Amino acid sequence: MISANNVTLRIGKKALFEEVNIKFTEGNCYGLIGANGAGKSTFLKILSGQLEPSKGDVSITPGQRLSFLQQDHFKYDEYTVLDTVIMGNLRLYEIMKEKDAIYMKEDFTEEDGIKAAELEGEFASMNGWEAESDAATLLNGLGVDTEYHYNLMKDLDGNLKVKVLLAQALFGNPDILLLDEPTNHLDLDAIAWLEEFLINFDNTVIVVSHDRYFLNKVCTHIADIDYAKIQLYAGNYDFWYESSQLMIKQMKEANKKKEEKIKELQEFIQRFSANASKSKQATSRKRALEKIQLDEIRPSSRKYPYIDFRPEREIGNEVLVVENLCKTIDGVKVLDNISFILGREDKVAFVGSNELAKTTLFQILAGEMEPDSGSYKWGITTSQAYFAKDNTYIFNSDSTITDWLTQYSAIKDPTYVRGFLGRMLFAGEDGMKKLNVLSGGERVRCQLSMMMIQATNVLIVDEPTNHLDMESITSLNNALIKFPGVILFSCHDHQFVQTTANRIMEITPNGLIDKITTYDEYLESDVEIRKRQLNTVNVEQED
Repeated sequence: MISANNVTLRIGKKALFEEVNIKFTEGNCYGLIGANGAGKSTFLKILSGQLEPSKGDVSITPGQRLSFLQQDHFKYDEYTVLDTVIMGNLRLYEIMKEKDAIYMKEDFTEEDGIKAAELEGEFASMNGWEAESDAATLLNGLGVDTEYHYNLMKDLDGNLKVKVLLAQALFGNPDILLLDEPTNHLDLDAIAWLEEFLINFDNTVIVVSHDRYFLNKVCTHIADIDYAKIQLYAGNYDFWYESSQLMIKQMKEANKKKEEKIKELQEFIQRFSANASKSKQATSRKRALEKIQLDEIRPSSRKYPYIDFRPEREIGNEVLVVENLCKTIDGVKVLDNISFILGREDKVAFVGSNELAKTTLFQILAGEMEPDSGSYKWGITTSQAYFAKDNTYIFNSDSTITDWLTQYSAIKDPTYVRGFLGRMLFAGEDGMKKLNVLSGGERVRCQLSMMMIQATNVLIVDEPTNHLDMESITSLNNALIKFPGVILFSCHDHQFVQTTANRIMEITPNGLIDKITTYDEYLESDVEIRKRQLNTVNVEQED
């Protein structure tokens, strides 16, 4: 068990947390949620001991081991992948290295032998002999192939590093597991594997995530940060949302009844206070009126942006024809004879682990990259807006947000342009912020403002939920569901894909899989295909 006792954290004059008392017990998975800036990651740092609170303390059951997901992707660059994972249990790793050092001594003494025996005993008690195989199992489950296990961390790309650090946090069955955005940069297969791992994990988990489907799958409780307090709810994210909305609704209804009663009493008092025969009744009602207190309903600190994509022109029947597109990048054939035709009602989710292929296709269709061969043709009634996953090139500028957005608007009036920024929570002087000082979430909201103001009937959207909070993801999800045009998008948020897409495409080494179906139905069919493939392999091996 881990608990926070009267924890207060002040940053300047602002209290991020105020006398928080909460217990996280064994066998439960807690989803830590709250608006951007509420302090989710900060609270995890307090629990893990990386940050000292201004007041109060954190207590952990004696003898229990705490593990957390490292955020520094360069910390282990000089270590191998396997060693990095095993370092998730630092004491076990130290024993391994100490043993190796003793056994490598040329002048091995009796004292060395005694020390080695002690270490071997402790090593065995910690299941040290299974350490490498356990680490390899975690890595393989997350999609880090065996060929990388003995590579140095510095030789891995960013997505693989994220998976290795996640495997490190999971390694060695920690008693308390703290995970800050563990699904970021994971492909859908890795996320599904992690979901099953956490569902079957017997100890305490506290996780911060913006993935609603993930929270619904793994969480037994929700810890909601709002107004410097943390309120605990039993159940998953959807249950929390319904419960919190119901609570507010019931409080409003109760207040409405109280207000009606107050009005009734006030009218009686006003009417009969001067009437001698009714004075006792009026006095009685005054006392009753004094006892009625309205419930204080504080609006949530959460802010939902207003996202609404309205095309200027209705889309025609001819949307997009793609024929035999090919593209090679750094000697690797990323797209190989990709062909498909889009209809006017298609909302296509591009799924699968080949991130580069999806991004490359989107860049070509958006006119930002030329294919090596093949062709594509947009219909004459179409207009496209593109959301780039890597937006560095857009925001490497000292222009203001308003000036930047104005170039995409048919109406150059600053007031009109600022209206679109206001919808995306850039209020007042925020419109004068420079592009190169914006946070990741602010950059995404700027790009969404750009897509709204362009008023196109085709949206090409590459991983839009990265860096967004739950409220912005929900707003964007709802906006794309009701968008009347065509969408091509990729996203690692399961619920986002399931609720938005009516067609699924996956670029595989064997070509393009293209199905008119929901995402859940696609995953079910994919599982069946893999089972058949596995059975075929097993039969061939038996023969």
